[in-house]
Amino acid sequence: MYCTEKDDREDLFQEIVLQLWRSYPSFKGEAKISTWMYRISINTAITSLRKNSRKPVTQALSVEHENINEITEQRIDVEYARELQLAINILSKIDKALVMLYLEEKSYKEIAEILGISESNVGVKINRIKKKLQELIKP
Repeated sequence: MYCTEKDDREDLFQEIVLQLWRSYPSFKGEAKISTWMYRISINTAITSLRKNSRKPVTQALSVEHENINEITEQRIDVEYARELQLAINILSKIDKALVMLYLEEKSYKEIAEILGISESNVGVKINRIKKKLQELIKP
């Protein structure tokens, strides 16, 4: 969710693993290990997103770009997934993290622990985000 290119996702994954490795000695066991890992992962992803958002996006054009055939027939579910992805990318960093945890079927309690907010705030934010996504995806 925080990267669009495969190479960027792989780099982010490596950075997350590195941060987990570095942070493990400071793990106090006050929360579940999965909650602690999510918190480190989300913070690393948000930091990476901030750092990469400052870089201008560039891509070299090649001869192959001229020969790309446009696909005219799209599956509806694939198109919907793209629209949802684009809509989620518009959200703030925290809202994006909240949506990802929600889509991973984490409980409100787990989401609250990971993001450091109350359970009731999680519910309110999820409902607001759902409405916002519905408005963004409307035809």
